[in-house]
Amino acid sequence: MQHKENPGYFDLFLSFFWIGLTGFGGLAMTAHIRKHIVEKRRWLDGSTFDSGLALCQVIPGAIVMQLAAFIGLKVKGIRGSVVCFIGFGLPAFLIMLILSVLYKESKNISGVETVLSGLRVIIVAIVANAAYIFGKRNFKNANDWIIAILAAGLFLTKLHPFLVLLIAATLGMLLTKKEFPASGRLIKARTIRFFLILLLLVAICAVGLFFLNREYFTLATIMLRIDLFSFGGGLAAMPIMYHELVDLFGWFDKKTFMDGVILGQVTPGSIIIAATFFGYMHFGFVGSIIATVCVFTPSFMILMGIFPFFNKLKSYPQFNKIINGILCSFVGLLAVITYHFTLDIHWNWLNILFTLVAFALLVKKVDVIWVIAGGVIISLII
Repeated sequence: MQHKENPGYFDLFLSFFWIGLTGFGGLAMTAHIRKHIVEKRRWLDGSTFDSGLALCQVIPGAIVMQLAAFIGLKVKGIRGSVVCFIGFGLPAFLIMLILSVLYKESKNISGVETVLSGLRVIIVAIVANAAYIFGKRNFKNANDWIIAILAAGLFLTKLHPFLVLLIAATLGMLLTKKEFPASGRLIKARTIRFFLILLLLVAICAVGLFFLNREYFTLATIMLRIDLFSFGGGLAAMPIMYHELVDLFGWFDKKTFMDGVILGQVTPGSIIIAATFFGYMHFGFVGSIIATVCVFTPSFMILMGIFPFFNKLKSYPQFNKIINGILCSFVGLLAVITYHFTLDIHWNWLNILFTLVAFALLVKKVDVIWVIAGGVIISLII
């Protein structure tokens, strides 16, 4: 396939702004992005796109956000990566900010509560389906189940997620018996200096926030941690976010947290954009910006740092086993968060039927946006 001439930065921005505006369904968006970039625009060939997707799957944070940055990096270098990253994430931020303002002003209105009450039932099905998808994808033998079950038990004890991840990584090293294909050639790129510059900038900003406003500093460090340890994509960040914001700091109750997750699902882009909602609800407009920037920064930096060495890292079985252990632990994590969500719902035959139907539709790969839209309509009718 012959590539078209490299696009300009403005063309890149507009293209990814549109993709971000119309992209629903989390990881399902990767097919949408591939169709636009590989088939329509022909900015990358299929094999390069697929290798980039593989790279983004082992980086913590939102896979689709990192994929946008990877495409920009391959097409137009570091500046192109920044342009694509911002262009893709900006629509979700703007929409979530508007929804957050509306929610804060109207959440006590009975009609809004009725809709959200119905959607809280659907969110149980969504998270349960995520656990099912991750389990189906990652569980290859009994050892993978052992890692997930042990991780679930540790999360129920409210042990800090970082410690659970360390244990899961260790178990992955010891128990994983999968065979991993040998890597290809080393990809060369000049991103290390940019990574170090970003690291210095983050450190300076963190120190500045520490002395200027301790609450903003706390919010920033929470979001940085959430992104740094969210292996497995955007949905994997939700249990960690729940643990930090509900269990550890108590800034939100379960109901408000679930509402934020629901808004993250109905917003295009990654569900991690729910960070905008939580930042706004607790700290206003400034908090929404801090939360949004910080919840995407670590994974973007990791992409810059690991990009030149990814194929080399994949040649080490230990690296792949660690990633496998972490991914298996998230199945247990999602199972635990599903359990927590069920506790705050008044279960009757209608809610049970609602949840089972939503789960069945998601398993059948019906787009989540249609499941949510159907839930809104049914909630209003009922």
